[in-house]
Amino acid sequence: MASEEIKQIIDDTINQYSDELRSMSLDIHDHPEGGNKEYRASKILTEFLEKEGFKVTRGVVGLETAFTAEYTNGEPGRRVGFCSEYDALPGIGHGCGHNLIAISGVACALAIKKLLVNRLLSGSVTLFGTPAEETSNAKVKFVETGEIQRLADFAMMLHPGPASGCFGNYLALDSITVEYFGRQSHAGASPWDGINAVDALMQGFDNIGMMRQQTLPTNRIHGIIQKGGESPNVIPNYASAYFFARSVTRGQLDYLKVQVENCFKAAAIASGCEIKMTWAPDRLDDVFTNEEFAYNWREHMKKEGFSFVTRIEEETSIFSGSTDMGNVTYALPGIHAGYDIGTDAANHTVEFTDAAATSEAHEKTLAASRCLALTAADVFQDDDLYNRAVAYFKKGKGQ
Repeated sequence: MASEEIKQIIDDTINQYSDELRSMSLDIHDHPEGGNKEYRASKILTEFLEKEGFKVTRGVVGLETAFTAEYTNGEPGRRVGFCSEYDALPGIGHGCGHNLIAISGVACALAIKKLLVNRLLSGSVTLFGTPAEETSNAKVKFVETGEIQRLADFAMMLHPGPASGCFGNYLALDSITVEYFGRQSHAGASPWDGINAVDALMQGFDNIGMMRQQTLPTNRIHGIIQKGGESPNVIPNYASAYFFARSVTRGQLDYLKVQVENCFKAAAIASGCEIKMTWAPDRLDDVFTNEEFAYNWREHMKKEGFSFVTRIEEETSIFSGSTDMGNVTYALPGIHAGYDIGTDAANHTVEFTDAAATSEAHEKTLAASRCLALTAADVFQDDDLYNRAVAYFKKGKGQ
């Protein structure tokens, strides 16, 4: 565990910046921006980090609102990466608390930087500004381009919610666009001359629904109709849908994807339509929580007054969310830790949007950030802890 001197510096540093962090959080909260459109949030964060002595690089991994903010004391040592998110949800704003995730990453980076400046740690800290978590998943690009591996040996982030934990199931996710091509005809005069693309699409939906009984209860399949014809008087020759498929592991998801494809193919055969299926290139992995980091962080959190259920209770609960942090945890030892902000509201609701702006949520964010910074400091200092974390990461997760 970190020394009392290190703990005091982390506490003092994060508390010192509380007002500025709160101001940035509320500004981001009150001006919600969609994925890859977070121009205001990115500007707020990068200008602050530059002012505090970080080397900021904007527009990384080909995304305008993505950035890195680095600090090194020039001594050989470990390299920690923290992640900040700052995109909002359409219609409900920061219903996932990304305004809080934004400042938690900043708070942790500031604390570790102070320890590096004081030569109590050796190495570097990088804050990764990762936009579009709710849509196009920037962290996937950070991993695919090697940017995160280039700058960090291990990665950490926090996520607000109605409860605290780090062993819950975040599901692997792939998305698919399904298109049916039929033949137009007059719906009243000669419907037999047509091939109805909407009929095929609806049959595909029905097939998915009937298949649910024969799929794992932890799987998730859900979609929307994107195009469903222009006029009821014309047999539609084109229809399309967009679906998500999720599973607890990547291996389970690969099997589920075959089932999903077969449901849509069967509808094409039955209706006489042609079909085109396109899986999106950016796949989300499940979160591979590094247990060494998780247990360490939980102990620090308990001292701050946070409570947890057992690991088994967390792992056996069905959590159906997904995050691009999963891809990071398969590239580096990592943790995606959830903390309670003092609300019963579920994420992705208007009620959670309101909760994410409260003073209680702010204080709990600072407390969780202090704990994550302490865990990072422990990893810097404790060779045995770091080596155990790397070994656990290398062992991998059963697929």
